[in-house]
Amino acid sequence: MKILLVGATGSLGTALHATLAKRGHEVIAASRSHADAPVDLTDPASIQSLFERIRPVDAVACAAGSTPYKPLIQLTRDDYLSGFLNKALGQIELVRLGLSAIAPRGSFTLVTGILSREPIVTSAAASAANGAVEAFVRAAALETAPIRVNAVSPSVITETLDKYATFFPGYESVSLERVVQAYIRSIEGSESGRIFEIG
Repeated sequence: MKILLVGATGSLGTALHATLAKRGHEVIAASRSHADAPVDLTDPASIQSLFERIRPVDAVACAAGSTPYKPLIQLTRDDYLSGFLNKALGQIELVRLGLSAIAPRGSFTLVTGILSREPIVTSAAASAANGAVEAFVRAAALETAPIRVNAVSPSVITETLDKYATFFPGYESVSLERVVQAYIRSIEGSESGRIFEIG
């Protein structure tokens, strides 16, 4: 398969890229900082330009999307907008603009996270954005068949605990390998409208 991987330079994206390549897929690595395939998820023109350069593709996988973390009383409207634009609307735009560039039985795999179902202090903006992505996936899948739309929703990733452990006390961490396998299930499988919860 020819797969567009957005967010290819982060920890998850790097691991996913390696596994997809080992499984024989052609991977087009894209990110904000990628020299060959730059893309800014907050800019629809950037997403459209990327699809015009690489179309057609068999699958789109996203491992990108940042959100602000602040106490609720400190979160501003701009913080919520930033989280929504980066994590939710950016991925929604990947699907909206990618529908015309994807193979008839292709798939989209988006990323959310445990904060949509198990919030922490400071996660209001992140939880809202993750919840929006999950609601979109369920709704979009009703209309895109035979193109499939899913999301992967992991707990805190074991390989990032040095940065995030204090924010997730007592949470089960999950390995990058487990998260990558959920992407593989979404990309190579037949399910749609699923939120693959890990941990």
